[in-house]
Amino acid sequence: MQDPSTPISDGHSLEYRGFRFELRAEPTRGGYEPIVVLVRTPADEEETQLPNDTEEIVYGTEAEAIRHAEQQAMRWVHDRTGTGRTQF
Repeated sequence: MQDPSTPISDGHSLEYRGFRFELRAEPTRGGYEPIVVLVRTPADEEETQLPNDTEEIVYGTEAEAIRHAEQQAMRWVHDRTGTGRTQF
């Protein structure tokens, strides 16, 4: 049985603590920008793109941008569920 607090990622989506995100790496300015879209919450809210948190940073590879997107999604969940960042 899978622990619901364990992130499950296939590189294009992330399931974490009842939240589901779609992850993308958009080509931009000689690199890749991470894009995170919240597609499902425990309350079934509407799909929402998370704000860009890279402040003009671009990643050299698609894999790096996807990894950042995964981390951003997990931080977003922790910030809204009161669990803090100590679990990373």
